[in-house]
Amino acid sequence: FMNRAGFKVLLVDKKEESIGGDCLNYGCVPSKALIHIARQMREARGAQRFGMNVEGTADMKKVSGYIHEKKEVIRKHENKSYFESRGMTVIIGAAAFASNNSIAVNGKIYSAKRILLATGSRPRTLHIEGIEGATILTNESLFDLEILPKKLLVIGGGPIGIELGQAMSHLGSDVSIVVKEDKILPREDAALSSVLQSEMEKDGVTFYFNSSVKKITEKKYALLQINSEERTIEFDAILVAIGRELNKEHLDLQKAGIESNEKGGIQVNEYLETTNKNVLLCGDIVGQHQFTHAAELHAALIIHNFFIPPFIARIFPFLKKKLNTDHLSWVTYTTPELATFGISEHDLMVRNTPYTVLEQDFEDDDRAIVDETTNGKMKLFVSKKGVLLGGTMLSQNAGELVQELILVQSQKMNVSALFSKIYPYPTAARINKKTISKLYIEKLTPIVKMVMKLLY
Repeated sequence: FMNRAGFKVLLVDKKEESIGGDCLNYGCVPSKALIHIARQMREARGAQRFGMNVEGTADMKKVSGYIHEKKEVIRKHENKSYFESRGMTVIIGAAAFASNNSIAVNGKIYSAKRILLATGSRPRTLHIEGIEGATILTNESLFDLEILPKKLLVIGGGPIGIELGQAMSHLGSDVSIVVKEDKILPREDAALSSVLQSEMEKDGVTFYFNSSVKKITEKKYALLQINSEERTIEFDAILVAIGRELNKEHLDLQKAGIESNEKGGIQVNEYLETTNKNVLLCGDIVGQHQFTHAAELHAALIIHNFFIPPFIARIFPFLKKKLNTDHLSWVTYTTPELATFGISEHDLMVRNTPYTVLEQDFEDDDRAIVDETTNGKMKLFVSKKGVLLGGTMLSQNAGELVQELILVQSQKMNVSALFSKIYPYPTAARINKKTISKLYIEKLTPIVKMVMKLLY
């Protein structure tokens, strides 16, 4: 945007092939390509009861080829030459601060009025005895596999471990997932994540809860600590998905007066400014919600505040935007998908915000019945005035079905807009109106019914 607005822009990245960030190279794009293939294979197996004959597992060379093919299509507008053709200056090399307003790259110094750090994050490394000899995978190496692991051990029950673990199971791997907590996806609603867990178990995924891997022996055995018991399981490869580490080493932050926080990240305020007000953070490096669209939220806030002069901000501080994630949403792209948006129930309780909970199963929904997706569930939080505050949905294509709910929530609309909407029958999104209708059904008290009869 700053380039389009006519400003001089310098983009620095360590490697040319890293342009596009984690999302293009190791995250959203390749993982969703993998999941697309995995779902096709799962559906193919499901068609056997209708007469099709299906057997075998995935050819990982072809899977990897497809993933990289799709990455290159997107890379056409996310590369050095593309940005340069549009007037940006792009330098490949490792950057480090030289002063409060300058960086050094390849032995040269570049100064700027504002410097934005968007250095992202990387997979956290697992340090346990014997791991050196095992085949270790992360989201940075899984997509280059040429042979499908017969037995895949996944360490971590967060979104990355669950998404990729399930996909590999659909491709034909025998998948076991070690979770240190007592449930998968700890930040999600327990009831909905429990349904997802059951669905994954039906597909053959094995879970070990309250567990950790103590050591690796003979390059193919993992000793698990499960509560107070120990158990050994065999594997061909391990997918490590135990969290992310921020890419902030070697930046010489102290030369720019940038301080760290108590968690080891970079100290940042609600305007995404570091302790050096001319250096801002965007994306994973902020250390909060690590999503591509969270970076989009950060970028929009930063751009807005760029054009408010400091003296104006001092006189009218309300003009400067603060980071607000009350309207943030995210999707875990499992089968079924789990989509969450808005303010969580936990945060509503902490804020002492009055709300009504609307819960809806999909078992009686006509479209869910014919699509065999009756395992779906939804939970919405609505204010006393009928404003949608947040919610979560587990369903096939939940990430798409919640989009109108996200719009209503982000624009602070009354849910009556959904209740009044006429949905084509039998679209899957009708479940949204069915859930909202519970608010109006509850208003049909005996007194209201009596008045209605008198008026008729």
